Amino acid sequence: MSGGSFDYLCRREVDELFQCERLEPMITELIDMGYKDAAKETMALKLLIEQTKVRMEVYLDRLRPVWKAVEWYCSGDSGMDAVEEAIKKYRGK
Repeated sequence: MSGGSFDYLCRREVDELFQCERLEPMITELIDMGYKDAAKETMALKLLIEQTKVRMEVYLDRLRPVWKAVEWYCSGDSGMDAVEEAIKKYRGK
């Protein structure tokens, strides 16, 4: 019988783990099998991913208006004043 009980978690690349829902079942299985050390490390990885997502959301909330202003400016859809205003807000001024 082939693997795949955890949707081939063992083959996931780093970026794929950010959207993977199979870590929690793997943690549970490791605990049930008595491998608490591996379960703890898997849980630490899961928490690291969750923390990273939250931190990225904070950065993105601040940067998106700046990126938009620059993109619109470079596309000729708005002027430099929009970029300067976005930067001012970004800097908290």
